[in-house]
Amino acid sequence: MKHIEGAVAFITGGAGGMGLGMAQAFSRAGMRVVIADIRQDALDAALRRFPAGNPGVVGVQLDVADREAYVRAADAAEKAFGKIHVLVNNAGIGIVGSLLSATYADWDWGLAVNLGGVINGIQTVLPRIRRHGEGGHVVTTASMSGIFAAGLAGIYTTAKYAVVGLMESLRPELEPLSIGVSAFCPGLVNTDIGEVETLRPAAYRDSTYGATAAERAAFMREKIFPHGMSPMEIGERVLEGIRRNDLWILTHSEYRAGAQERFDAILASFPTDAAPAERVAAEAMVVRNPMFAAERARRREPGTE
Repeated sequence: MKHIEGAVAFITGGAGGMGLGMAQAFSRAGMRVVIADIRQDALDAALRRFPAGNPGVVGVQLDVADREAYVRAADAAEKAFGKIHVLVNNAGIGIVGSLLSATYADWDWGLAVNLGGVINGIQTVLPRIRRHGEGGHVVTTASMSGIFAAGLAGIYTTAKYAVVGLMESLRPELEPLSIGVSAFCPGLVNTDIGEVETLRPAAYRDSTYGATAAERAAFMREKIFPHGMSPMEIGERVLEGIRRNDLWILTHSEYRAGAQERFDAILASFPTDAAPAERVAAEAMVVRNPMFAAERARRREPGTE
């Protein structure tokens, strides 16, 4: 999607952190932006970050886990701007804790937002993008936790692995419709995602994670996140990824070695015996995906890095 001026972007989790960085970068590039967020106070503050009276930016309150609310939010976006061209499934919760102490409430909340919210966005907004026929793009914020597992974040990692696979599956289906698809997998970014427990709904309070949440959040806020990439830089990198139609939008070079170790370990785990020709023939549709070779070749072309 090289020509983005005038296009409309719908960004969930858009009132702070990476979502706000994207909204600002998109707006500066001439796009119209719908900022969707569960926090009304954050929406109000985010809208003040744009020039007063900016007719190209609107806010809408949205819990991405609420399907009926998602329909209302999409309706409001289309009422404001007529169409949606870019869907950014960015809303997420950085739920952290050992899988050994996780409760059903932890699983249900983590997956409802980090995976279910993405599914709800695709089910609600993508048909509207397809309907107007002007093309567009779908970006889903995963994480480097969607590339390899690290740390005590098993619920989060489960969801992020899932959405990367979802984007990889969706891309070839949308390519003939001129709708691009990207899995956005950033590393450390200076956001408030560590303040997650303050957003936990009452229905999901049966958790042991909250006992150390305040201490953990303070440590991350003071010692870790300030060293992260700025949301503004993130916004520019995502915008460039949309323009180039990158399958994966990767932003942090320091994670390359960790990814390489995982990929190498997977390759080393394959058996080396020759497979029967009949079985290989039967597996033809799933034994490989030409999309990956095409992406690798495209990224090696001059001007794509």
